[in-house]
Amino acid sequence: VQLQASGGGLVQAGGSLRLSCAASGRSFSSYNMGWFRQPPGKEREFVAVVSPSAISTRYVDSVNGRFTISRDNAKNTVYLQMNSLKPEDTAVYYCAAGRYYSTVSRAYDNWGQGTLVTVSS
Repeated sequence: VQLQASGGGLVQAGGSLRLSCAASGRSFSSYNMGWFRQPPGKEREFVAVVSPSAISTRYVDSVNGRFTISRDNAKNTVYLQMNSLKPEDTAVYYCAAGRYYSTVSRAYDNWGQGTLVTVSS
């Protein structure tokens, strides 16, 4: 599956953004979909994951209650709604598809190109 992330941009602290990740291929609905991010000068980190049927979701503690991951299997798209953004959320955000429901990046086989989110204070 090929992934294309979009929706990043510049936003003030406290604002919101919605990231989208469009997938090509017929097997999207069988994949666990994750969002990861890489802040400037830091390693890539897990943000959120959603199971194939969207029954299960999981978030890193720092975004729990502010971010929501969702998916529309009919549109082959996964979303990340980000509210109450903070400057520390500034990062390149990546979507990923994998066979396992995991918070670990190496569990994901397919990655999008990344979209930059910048949160100003």
